[in-house]
Amino acid sequence: MAEQSFQLYDTTLRDGAQQEGMVLTVEDKLAVARELDGLGVGFIEGGWPGAVPRDTEFFRRARTELDLKHAVLAAFGATRRAGVPASVDPQVRALLAAETPVVTLVAKSHTGHVRDALRTTLAENLSMIGGTVRHLVHAGRRVFVDAEHYFDGYQLNREYALAVVRTAAEAGAETVVLCDTNGGSLPDEVAAVVAETRALTGVQLGIHCHNDTGCAVANTMAAVDAGAVQAQGTAHGYGERCGNADLFTVIANLVLKRGREVVPLERLAGLAATGRAIAELTELPGSGAAPYIGESAFTHKAGLHASALRVDPDLYQHTRPALVGNAMRTLVSDMGGRSSIELKARELGYDVEAGSDEVARAATRVKELENSGYSFESADASFELLLREELTGAPRPQPFEVESWSVSVHGVHGRHGDPGVPGAQDDEVRTEATVRLSVQGRAITATGHGNGPVNALDTALHAALDPCFPALSRLELVDYRVRVLSGETGSSADARVLISYQAGSRRWGTVGVGANTTAASWHALLDAVHYVLLDEPPGRAPDAPAHRVMASVEPTRP
Repeated sequence: MAEQSFQLYDTTLRDGAQQEGMVLTVEDKLAVARELDGLGVGFIEGGWPGAVPRDTEFFRRARTELDLKHAVLAAFGATRRAGVPASVDPQVRALLAAETPVVTLVAKSHTGHVRDALRTTLAENLSMIGGTVRHLVHAGRRVFVDAEHYFDGYQLNREYALAVVRTAAEAGAETVVLCDTNGGSLPDEVAAVVAETRALTGVQLGIHCHNDTGCAVANTMAAVDAGAVQAQGTAHGYGERCGNADLFTVIANLVLKRGREVVPLERLAGLAATGRAIAELTELPGSGAAPYIGESAFTHKAGLHASALRVDPDLYQHTRPALVGNAMRTLVSDMGGRSSIELKARELGYDVEAGSDEVARAATRVKELENSGYSFESADASFELLLREELTGAPRPQPFEVESWSVSVHGVHGRHGDPGVPGAQDDEVRTEATVRLSVQGRAITATGHGNGPVNALDTALHAALDPCFPALSRLELVDYRVRVLSGETGSSADARVLISYQAGSRRWGTVGVGANTTAASWHALLDAVHYVLLDEPPGRAPDAPAHRVMASVEPTRP
């Protein structure tokens, strides 16, 4: 059961949507709201009706398409304009037309903003706040007031900032939210101002922090400790400039570090999944190093850490990953040692003995390969192939033999578009790859076309091997990265290629290193195929003594 007295307020769909590069459709906003509701947040701010057409449409559709189980929907807007009664102000009328149970009003609490931005008097600003709140409360709405620029305004003119808080509360506002709008405050400053405001007004307070000093979460926690009963934030800390307080981190901190069950524990276990879902919907991935839910949040690389984790995972982890739906990961690199190899092997499902010769050989081999340019951090599949060789003491199984492979690129210079426009030209390029393989003694030759050497080789491999090994038909190349290594290592390797693959819901990576980028890519491609076939029964070779196939794809992969 979530803590009833605490208000967890999400503003991803309004303040978070101001993040550079974020463009949400109405469908996106509805989907994000469902994810947040499933997590158990108390309030979801849907946007600014009347000011943003997309938000107006969101609230219209939300009435019939959004069946919230836990959250209450809030509409955001401004107080009435100076000199205009709230009852006839178009913006206030739009807030009521949104038909949300809660309305959140932004109000000026900084005297400089009142004079220079609103271009009105301090007295009129207080009248605008009080009159708008009373009008909305009389219409049956719960009202929250965001006191904009509160911390800066408090330092400039404390009495006026306090007057804004009192005016909003006396008019019927349920909670007055103190906003660090410029994000320039530090935790001790926030804690002091919240405590003083609470003591001097007796008003129920909330907190809304931006992250311009990197302290948004810390400031939010400080405010809650000082008595704030509403915490506002956004998924992944989305927002303009440096973003807002990351509500995911705030939630986990409150539950796990303060013992305040602002969401039920069983829902906290869905925190990481909610983060991934929202990142997919917004097409803006959260940081891999994000606290609690990031892919690297419980990832260990150094050998010293791995050695301790083997004894007790709590020695280098502040909480159990499963509580927030995450998992511990071990990275394999030359910084690690036997303990890292052992932990990674167990993570992959292998029962290995601590300090065994096999683990020692694998650790030595990893260090040697990484010294020559390899990197296994993002290449779990290549590491597992290496590990199996050391555990079995034998080379990897060879379900097929490679006789040769080749790639050719043909280009025809052409000019298209307006001849008077510089650079209005395009070359017609065709890439073709041919692989010659042998499966159970039967020769197979396949040719593939693509938008580049790697794409063409991948296509040719599929054409040659999918009929023999049906499991490979699910293998899809989804990412390709190459890094030039000249001068980075003591070897002659010039390029490191990392390729990511997906088969159904599973995703993994392979690595190849070589003086030639295409050759390095070829070895990474082969690792992917061998990885898929590790536990597959031998394939059936074609009946003919020689078999030739052709394949072609649209240029969608590297």
